[in-house]
Amino acid sequence: MDRRTLLSLPVLGLLGGALTACGEDAPVREPDNAGEGRMTYGDDPSQFGELFLPEGNPRGVVVVIHGGFWLSQYDYTLGSPLATSLAAEGWVAWNLEYRSVGSGGGAPETFDDIAAAIDKLADTDLDLSTVVTLGHSAGGHLATWAASRGRFDQWSGGVDVTHVISQAGVLDLVAGDAAGLGGGAVQRFLGHPPGPADAPLDPRQQVPLDVPIWCVHGSDDDIVPISQSADYVAAATGAGATAELVEVDGDHFAVIDATSPAWARTLEILDSVG
Repeated sequence: MDRRTLLSLPVLGLLGGALTACGEDAPVREPDNAGEGRMTYGDDPSQFGELFLPEGNPRGVVVVIHGGFWLSQYDYTLGSPLATSLAAEGWVAWNLEYRSVGSGGGAPETFDDIAAAIDKLADTDLDLSTVVTLGHSAGGHLATWAASRGRFDQWSGGVDVTHVISQAGVLDLVAGDAAGLGGGAVQRFLGHPPGPADAPLDPRQQVPLDVPIWCVHGSDDDIVPISQSADYVAAATGAGATAELVEVDGDHFAVIDATSPAWARTLEILDSVG
């Protein structure tokens, strides 16, 4: 069963061990350069990331956040090919795992993890003047949220996000829930129907961001509709933010295929950043 089918199923809790559970016997990538490899940012088995370092001076740091409707059936290995590509292009890539629904996550734990993982970069000697969050699907939601987290005391005071690239992101939790995305994924993640009280967790309710955002979305995406990105960008630009809809050919997964034109377009966006 492929990931497209899995993401389309309304009851993903029945999948059991369909994919590697986060932190359980996950393969550890052999480091290519000194100082890279797996780092933990907490005591939970899911609180780790893999650091990929380029040859020479880095262009900046890209934090890679995987998707999967916030469910533990999906893990950081979804982001590994992108991290490899980013390092080859001169970027430091920090490919994250985090607690998700089924592995102790949901709201607020997943948000706590993303904040702590980004702040872990402060423990390195990396230049953090350019920190881009890059996330797919539910990871796009988290990548965009990370750029607004400094507005809230429990997540503020850490490493600043300077740019965001959302890949087919779930950027409006209220609309996503109304559309039944992921068979009720938003309510499973939050623990209740989304509303105004969830504004600190919902990118659409945090418009405008203080940093530029690019929303890369496949025109044939039937898992997260392109309206999630288009409507967000319209609201953001209307509020004075720097935001761009980047429509690419392909489906929900084209944007995380490191051999695709959609990924090449994402690398072009990063060329404009650093």
